Amino acid sequence: MSVRHAFGLKLSGAQRVYAAFFLYALAFGGLYPRLAEIQQSMGVGEGALGFGLIGTATGTLISLTLGGPWIERVGPRSVLLACLPAVAVFYALAALANSPVQMFLVLLPAGLCIGAVEQVVNLEADRVEHALGRRIMNRSHAFWSMGFASAGLLGGLAAQLGLSPQVHLLCMVLLVVLAVLSCLGRFQAAPHRPASESQIEAEKSVKFAWPTASIFVLVAATLAAMLMEGAGIDWSAIYMRDVFSSSPLVCGLAVAAGASMQAVTRFFADQFVERFQPVKVARSLILILSGGVCLVTWAISQEMALLGFALMGVGTSAIFPLAMSAAAQRTDRPAALNVAALAQTSFVIFLLGPPLLGWVAENFGIRATFGLSLPLMALSYWAAKALKN
Repeated sequence: MSVRHAFGLKLSGAQRVYAAFFLYALAFGGLYPRLAEIQQSMGVGEGALGFGLIGTATGTLISLTLGGPWIERVGPRSVLLACLPAVAVFYALAALANSPVQMFLVLLPAGLCIGAVEQVVNLEADRVEHALGRRIMNRSHAFWSMGFASAGLLGGLAAQLGLSPQVHLLCMVLLVVLAVLSCLGRFQAAPHRPASESQIEAEKSVKFAWPTASIFVLVAATLAAMLMEGAGIDWSAIYMRDVFSSSPLVCGLAVAAGASMQAVTRFFADQFVERFQPVKVARSLILILSGGVCLVTWAISQEMALLGFALMGVGTSAIFPLAMSAAAQRTDRPAALNVAALAQTSFVIFLLGPPLLGWVAENFGIRATFGLSLPLMALSYWAAKALKN
């Protein structure tokens, strides 16, 4: 009897997509609620910590650019079963880093795995969405947010109980391995979307999916949301520690607050998109995001800051999934090329974001890390017109 049929839950196409997104976030989300403690143990400032964090984005960008042929060769199932536990292992090793350089070197292979998983789960969601004839992309990303919120809550609880980041993240490795085997052990990839021979050859021949002008507009539409989503992930726990001297549990709650509200909004976003159309939904979310950023930037209490992070979670919830769907539905090139071009270009924001925001925090204060995005909201609001489909 094969391993595929010997172990694991039997899930429908949509359910296996939801499980993959949830476990993707759970695998790497445990580090971020413990960053404040890891920063203290390394004895470095925010700028140096940002350099260490850039390892993940660097590896992810390399994988998104060059990993397509390898993913096709080994298959989506093998990628998920190997790379998801590997991400958890590398993030556990990052907690042992004594310097930003060591953290960078450990997070680089984690990013390579994340880039492979990113491609598999988004293309799988698009193919299942096509097969079902209804939207599941936003709901899929909702399960990503649920996974990240769960990791944030577990991190905050572990910190409050006195578990070191190293012990906590080792436990996360065991949890992820068991969950991946249970939920994805019987994973079977959905069939490809129908495509002509010329489209298939085009996908195989292009290693770097250079963005077209229309993809650049989609990137602009997601710019503010992605920058602030990254800021919430990387810096929210450190913000609560530095501004309000919050307890470890509250620092973990800051990470979980944004992810939790992001999950709730994404779970129901498809219904709103169907009723009000993507452009109106995206522009409403950008306005909510702006309000959340203002609250965080000028918060006078922990509660005000947590509300701001929650509103940021709402605001960042559906814009990138809408952009991914818009890219996949464009007819100028094969869907996989446009999806890859959007993902590759958007991850440049994650590549530049951590050191830039860390440098801003170190020189102008942690509040400025979030306030920096306010001028970008107008650009994203204008560019949201490209989400019409």
